[in-house]
Amino acid sequence: MSTASLPRRSRRLGTVTAAFVAGAGALLSLPGTASASPTADAPAPVEAPEHRGVSHTEAEQKKPAGQSLVEIAAEQQGKPYSYGATGPDSFDCSGLTKFVHQKLGIELPRTSRDQRAAVATVDRSAMQPGDLIFFANSGGSVYHVGIFAGDGQMWAAPESGDVVRLQKIWTDSYTVGRAW
Repeated sequence: MSTASLPRRSRRLGTVTAAFVAGAGALLSLPGTASASPTADAPAPVEAPEHRGVSHTEAEQKKPAGQSLVEIAAEQQGKPYSYGATGPDSFDCSGLTKFVHQKLGIELPRTSRDQRAAVATVDRSAMQPGDLIFFANSGGSVYHVGIFAGDGQMWAAPESGDVVRLQKIWTDSYTVGRAW
């Protein structure tokens, strides 16, 4: 590109305009310019690491652990209650919660009482799907546990003769815990 083809003002700018139009690297080979070859002291170019961010669709596919717990519990729907059972074909209440959490790599103790003692207490105003709901008798001894599903419901293995199912939380006498 000759400066004769540039507007008058650009001709006055000379190599600055050429650098802008052709890129700074083009100046290295323009006739009539000083040599801009690298010196021995110049640092070697460094390549930027490849950016491996999470794409929008990957971010949408990730969900909170609590929601995953609810979905895993729902997959157990219809499996029979059996005292002491921890799955995968039948469950008691704490066996269900232990099994569901284990699917996400979260270890819980075997019994509802021990699970209550092992998890962090959550205020009811902050409870979220996937939290554990513990029921205790008047003496404070925990006797039942379920997985909060939202909207006043929980997944549970209720009692002998019943199956894993979504049920309404039937009382206000419960505490909430979170293992995730």
